[in-house]
Amino acid sequence: MPSPHDDDRDAPDTPEGRGAPHGHALDGQHAEGHDTGGHGPDGHDTEGRGPGHAPADAPRGVRLAYAAQTGVRDAVAALARRAGWTPALLSYPGLGGPRAVRVLGRVLLAPRETEPSRRVGVPGWQRFLTLELPDQEVQVRVGGVSTTVRSDSSGLLDAVVDVELAPGPAEVELRVPGRPPLQGVVHVVRPGAVRGVVCDVDDTVWVTGLSTPLLAAWRTVARSSADRHPVPGIGALLRAVVQDVPHAPVVYLSNGAWNLNGPVVRFLRRHRFPAGPVLMTDWGVLPESWFRDGRRHKRETLERLVHELPDVRWVLVGDDGEHDPDIYRDLARRFPSSVEAVAIRQVGPGATASVDHEGEVPVVSAPDGRELLERLAPLLEDRAGERA
Repeated sequence: MPSPHDDDRDAPDTPEGRGAPHGHALDGQHAEGHDTGGHGPDGHDTEGRGPGHAPADAPRGVRLAYAAQTGVRDAVAALARRAGWTPALLSYPGLGGPRAVRVLGRVLLAPRETEPSRRVGVPGWQRFLTLELPDQEVQVRVGGVSTTVRSDSSGLLDAVVDVELAPGPAEVELRVPGRPPLQGVVHVVRPGAVRGVVCDVDDTVWVTGLSTPLLAAWRTVARSSADRHPVPGIGALLRAVVQDVPHAPVVYLSNGAWNLNGPVVRFLRRHRFPAGPVLMTDWGVLPESWFRDGRRHKRETLERLVHELPDVRWVLVGDDGEHDPDIYRDLARRFPSSVEAVAIRQVGPGATASVDHEGEVPVVSAPDGRELLERLAPLLEDRAGERA
């Protein structure tokens, strides 16, 4: 009998049945003003330094801490290699347009007989006991196109590959020497102007309780995603927003660590959320700062989506427990033609549903997904009618 956590494993979210810089638009258009070549997936400057090196203008304490962190990792990695550990892969769901796809994954060191992608559901803290491998070559094959990419300083793969694919889920193959190929997926968006969704995860998709940090930490590090609970009505809200748009882009955005990507993807599938990539971040000391800036991560990820998929009109879904309202309103002010609407789940008790606007963009707030949908649906119909 399979384990009750078997669908929480880090196996790739597979579909049924020449690397490019980050500024490359996925629909084949030039992403003017967003050439992020030389930057990592969170926008951190990586030019002029190799893995494990902080920039010279970083604070001295940060540089020393980052050097110590990477030094310990490299020393452990050397011991692991001598014990026979070899490079292994995790595949994360990616996103694509008609002429390019964004492939996501991670490179780890693992015992030769162990496949990290097949780990069954475990408490969150065990997912941080991994040994990421920087600067490792990985062969990527998608849609008949093969290319070689390298993992970044945290072992992350985030590569744009030029390839023409039909809309829908497309299979990606990742390969490192000495391991069987790993299958993953990219969700390819239909061409032309479409509606898409960006949705926060913590306290929007699942209940985390970020307003009570100790409880939130317990849910994150001590429990499996199989034990987590969805926020009422949000899955139905997302399905309704994209139900009339075949192969619409659905992207989940989180300040959680990449280590938790697999559990989040499995949770979304288990609770019938629309499929899509989960864009996350790194925890720990970063090359430029003591810890990742959550606002910066979300802001730069949203900007990248706007530039890579310029024809998409995004419905931005989040909660008011942290900074989502400010980040989403700021994006609506700067890119009004790219934001269809903003929907904010009210976390605190006794909240009253409301509707206002940021310029021409409607902003809906309500305590749960059902009330958000009741107020959002007619506004989306009006917006569609204005363009007809």
